[in-house]
Amino acid sequence: MTGEQRPEWANPEEPDKFSTVIRKGKEQETGEVTFQKNVRFQKRGSTEPSLDELYEGVLKGDRSLLARAITLVESNAEQHFQKAQALLQKLLVHSSKSIRIGITGVPGAGKSTFIEAFGTYLCELGLRVAVLAIDPSSKISGGSILGDKTRMETLARNPKAFIRPSPTAGKLGGVHRKTREAMLICEAAGFDVILIETVGVGQSEVIIRDMVDFFMLLVLTGAGDELQGMKKGIMELADCLIVHKADGTNKQNAEKTRKEYNRILHFLQPATKGWGTKAYTCSSLTHEGIADIWKLIQTFETTVKTSGVFDERRKFQSREWLYSMITDTLHYHFFHHPGVKNLLPKYENEVITGDVTVATAVEKLYETFINSNQ
Repeated sequence: MTGEQRPEWANPEEPDKFSTVIRKGKEQETGEVTFQKNVRFQKRGSTEPSLDELYEGVLKGDRSLLARAITLVESNAEQHFQKAQALLQKLLVHSSKSIRIGITGVPGAGKSTFIEAFGTYLCELGLRVAVLAIDPSSKISGGSILGDKTRMETLARNPKAFIRPSPTAGKLGGVHRKTREAMLICEAAGFDVILIETVGVGQSEVIIRDMVDFFMLLVLTGAGDELQGMKKGIMELADCLIVHKADGTNKQNAEKTRKEYNRILHFLQPATKGWGTKAYTCSSLTHEGIADIWKLIQTFETTVKTSGVFDERRKFQSREWLYSMITDTLHYHFFHHPGVKNLLPKYENEVITGDVTVATAVEKLYETFINSNQ
């Protein structure tokens, strides 16, 4: 072709078998190019919303400002603490209007799948649903996957639902220490139902009992020894047991498991005064039993509000929250005390080498902390 050349590695005897050609470029007149020296890249500054903007945004149900308000109370930065507490104080009068439901279960019980099916059903009834999903944090890297929102893809797209994954941050029981504050913010935003998903079953899951009204335990069929799955400390916390994945060929086994659980629950002390804990079957795949669980929760709410147990539990939870915050505050100030920080490595080494007992080291550190604050 005219004006076209083949690369030097092309076979001149077979030009049609080589499509690459070299074409001469056209010169184009351009203006003078100038470069700015010593110009650093600057990240676009994000304006932090004011306290009033967060307050108004939460009350209006603005999802963006709601998320930023929860981020504020979850922040460990000292400059955010006072602002977060001022926000919570203003929102406090708008809370306590929703039903708080805690959901736990062994890994693989299908907690996220159940929450998506259950939450979607509630949204179809016209209710607004907030999900606080607790994700385990790595003790090595400190990070969390926070993948619960990905599992609840359908519910996450529902305009009546709000899903907030939060890391445990090493908190005992798999419940982040700021979960209570996040719950209050969601209540002030007008959500009718607050669902709190924990990491999984453990003896330390008692902490979630101190922040919810209704607590349900998801179990599976064929999970091994029935007694192993029915630890008394956990069973006595639940207001109902859900034998999950009761569908297909597993439906008959689920019904059998439900009867076995009910026989054992008959001999245990109920978690809520005046309410009998029972086991039920449910399938998030076929949605069978989902509506019955919601009716059960409504019956529970009516029963405990009529008897006064509802208000009594809320007051007890506020007191437990107070003592929990006192413990966290003392823990923070103790380990950030200059004298303790200086002496801790010394006593740590002495304990490891066996020169000093643990009790003696703790007493010395405690004396340092107390004496300097007098």
